[in-house]
Amino acid sequence: MIQKNHQEWNLRNTYSDLPDCFHEKRLPSSVIKPKLVYFNNDLAKRMNLDFLIDDTFLIENVFSGNEIPKDAIPIAQAYAGHQFGHFTMLGDGRAILLGEQIDSNGKVHDIQLKGSGQTSYSRRGDGKATLSSMLREYIMSESMHHLGIPTARSLAVVETGEKVYRETSNDGAILTRISSSHIRVGTFEYARHFCSKEDFQTFINYVINRHYPEISTNENPPLELLKVVMHKQIELIVHWMRVGFIHGVMNTDNMSISGETIDYGPCAFINKYDPKTVFSSIDMHGRYAFDNQPKIAYWNLTVFAGTLLSLISNDNDEAMRLAKKNLDDFPEEYSKKWHQMMQKKLGIIKPRKEDVTLIRNLIQLMKDHGADYTNTFAALTLNKSSNDSMFSSNEFNDWKKQWKKRIKNSNNSLKLMQKNNPLTIPRNHLIESALDNAIQGNKTEFNELLNIMKNCHDYNAQHDDFQSIPEGHDESYKTYCGT
Repeated sequence: MIQKNHQEWNLRNTYSDLPDCFHEKRLPSSVIKPKLVYFNNDLAKRMNLDFLIDDTFLIENVFSGNEIPKDAIPIAQAYAGHQFGHFTMLGDGRAILLGEQIDSNGKVHDIQLKGSGQTSYSRRGDGKATLSSMLREYIMSESMHHLGIPTARSLAVVETGEKVYRETSNDGAILTRISSSHIRVGTFEYARHFCSKEDFQTFINYVINRHYPEISTNENPPLELLKVVMHKQIELIVHWMRVGFIHGVMNTDNMSISGETIDYGPCAFINKYDPKTVFSSIDMHGRYAFDNQPKIAYWNLTVFAGTLLSLISNDNDEAMRLAKKNLDDFPEEYSKKWHQMMQKKLGIIKPRKEDVTLIRNLIQLMKDHGADYTNTFAALTLNKSSNDSMFSSNEFNDWKKQWKKRIKNSNNSLKLMQKNNPLTIPRNHLIESALDNAIQGNKTEFNELLNIMKNCHDYNAQHDDFQSIPEGHDESYKTYCGT
């Protein structure tokens, strides 16, 4: 049913203007009994959707897909991707893009319904999503936002009144995901393999005009696009490493060219510091382990570069030379950005060359003692000890003396540390407990977790339960894809 009575939307869908190979027009499947679970009032206000806040009936019907907003052109997007290194044809198998909402500042927000039914890209899937997996994405994406990390966000979770079968019977739900766009490295792979060169050029022009119009007049826009996307990815991965986030499934179809974190499936946060930490049930060989994330970002960028070669230059050797020249800057740029981030976490305002040794020594001590990643930096910020054995070791006390001498306990250093070291993260065991209770109808823990993460840098707060994990929890902890 097309909704006609609400004119406050400011929707368009420029992606639907691209050649047909990039998408299919597809209405969301209607659902039996939509019921609102969560609605993000703050995000709605930012998107100029205030009129929805007090209209639960409208929220339930629009964000379940039962009603289509005025001017929306629902589509499913086509894309491909390298999943664990293997090329696969993909696409929106359980998601529908309603359109792009323009806010009062002219910012574009994709509005996508995730779990909204089958499309031509479903590959034998039912196109549905479970309530648990959609609530996981809601809490994780909002936590990442409050941690200061570029991310897709969550506007609403609506139960469908239907059952979804994933080994067992689960309540079904739809998540409304908001992002700058849903264009991925995998979209470029798809275009390169399955669209004409003319259509691919049209697509690249669209991407540049939408995301990076400043490079449109560059001598070689496709090459400049590679460069700017590489910078965005480096900044994003450094943010992940800052807070101990493990994405868990860094396939090329999960790498947004806008530099936002997308697709919160088997993701988690590191507690005890071990750079080889993996929580994903499907990552058998540690491809997407915590410390591998920058390497995988580089790998994904080489795939991205490969899609652009024919447009960078008609001479393939020249195109490869130019692309490689840009990619060769990745290790040095990443290392520089990572060290700058760590200097901020340690309150170092005017970096020196010897700070590299100070940082590396701390990281090694954390690894040797299995120190809690978040608690270590929070304790340094608070000038307190942590319960970890590292804090009582002679090696650490020697390191701490050097560090204190370096920063001189200045107030500016303290402010810098508070800004870059969260006191709280969404601990894995708390996420699981909150989800288990929420799907049973008790949202108390979930709400508390949301509220605490809104103030994750508040060093005046007391959240002892966020500073510890149950003994042995992470040794057996597994996260799942949710599809």
